[in-house]
Amino acid sequence: MTTNTTLAQVYREHPIHLRDIIPLDFNSIRSVPDSHVWPISDDFSSDHQLMVPIIDLKDPNAVKLAGHACETWGAFQIINHGIHLNLLEEVESEARRLFSLPTQTKMKALREPAGATGYGLARISPFFPKYMWHEGFTIMDSPTDHARALWPTDNARF
Repeated sequence: MTTNTTLAQVYREHPIHLRDIIPLDFNSIRSVPDSHVWPISDDFSSDHQLMVPIIDLKDPNAVKLAGHACETWGAFQIINHGIHLNLLEEVESEARRLFSLPTQTKMKALREPAGATGYGLARISPFFPKYMWHEGFTIMDSPTDHARALWPTDNARF
């Protein structure tokens, strides 16, 4: 018998500590804290150029190429996706609007310890010895509740 476990169920069963959710307030720090300083790796040679894989969705092997890119890189760029440039620009504009909010405002949409969505560090943060230099906002379904918390009167665009 197979069970279908959702990501939300896994997150509820394995909550993470708030210290692994709350990002740095980038506007209040003057230097990189030790919690975010990663050692220089000997495994990486900076003398050669690396490029994130580019997947052309018109390529008949796109699915296979995307799988390989995920296995080797964990990320890829998509071209020929058919999404209009104006929509991409609107999404980027809303992301800039979100991340330019004051920290105390963004904290109103902080992801719960057992939650999957909202503002905060990546759920994978506890698996690394140091924190990543980033803040994020995870959306898996409708972001309406988070948008209302961030912009009580101006949330329709988000």
